[in-house]
Amino acid sequence: MSDISKLISNWNASFTKGTDFDSWGQVVEAVDEYDMLSKQLLKEASPDSIIFSEKQKKTLLKISGSLKLRKEAINNPNSSNGISLEDMKKVQKTLADIMSSNQKEFPIHVPASTTRPPKVKKGFDLELDGSENEDDDFEDEDDDEDEHHHKSSISKTGVEGTLKGSLLRMIPPEAGTTRLTVAIDKIGLKDALVYIDPFIVISVKDVSGVAVTAVQSTPTSIKKEDPYVLFGVDVEIQKYIEKLPKGSAIFFEFKHYKPKKRITSTKCFAFLEMDEIKEGPMVVELYKKPTDYKRKKLNLLTNKPLYLHLFLTLHTD
Repeated sequence: MSDISKLISNWNASFTKGTDFDSWGQVVEAVDEYDMLSKQLLKEASPDSIIFSEKQKKTLLKISGSLKLRKEAINNPNSSNGISLEDMKKVQKTLADIMSSNQKEFPIHVPASTTRPPKVKKGFDLELDGSENEDDDFEDEDDDEDEHHHKSSISKTGVEGTLKGSLLRMIPPEAGTTRLTVAIDKIGLKDALVYIDPFIVISVKDVSGVAVTAVQSTPTSIKKEDPYVLFGVDVEIQKYIEKLPKGSAIFFEFKHYKPKKRITSTKCFAFLEMDEIKEGPMVVELYKKPTDYKRKKLNLLTNKPLYLHLFLTLHTD
């Protein structure tokens, strides 16, 4: 197999992985996979790349734009800008046939605004994904590779990151229901001071590991007091407690940026099951990655008394 054929084959495998996650409702994983693939396509569509023709590069830019539109649909279900999973499958066929001399018209409409390569800020040596080109002596022996192994969308420069987070407003009151606010105070880690751009992804999953609410992320934390990373943010769960499927759990995934590998990596996770939800302060145990949304194979991160510290507020309407 030629290098180009191998590259396209790898892209197709990544595309399939993303759409599989998408169809299973694993939105965080789908977005991660789409994000990683989009950046790889952008890299090969750049003027410096010599692998593809100009026509093929335009197609790569449209495919990358399609991935961005699908991410938009996942993150904002009410948005009119996103595209469907069915459209994604049409786009994948175009990717598979990109080397064909008989390229057909692109199967969906992709706005020109989504097909522009990212701009590189002057004064920094940046990759297309916006990661600063620097080395980091810190290597976490317990966290050698991220389970998704994707390039980070969060950088120390903030070029393309989600440094401000994606927290949502409280859902409107409804008679006879209960809303939940989870205040994330801090997380205890033996090496708390070394993490770069740490943040927490919050999701609610049913017993099968399928997302049942919108996924949110905290802003990256800049406050640390050994052995804690401090957050001090409120997370509004996007569904009434009474309407969550039986056996659901709220997951908290601690992530951080690793400059040397240019990835956002999951360090550990914690979760709250429905029968644990009660008003007041709470400490939750931390588990080793990969995140097990089905809660079948759980391994504690440490035996030390280090936890995720929360405060729960119930709003009864």
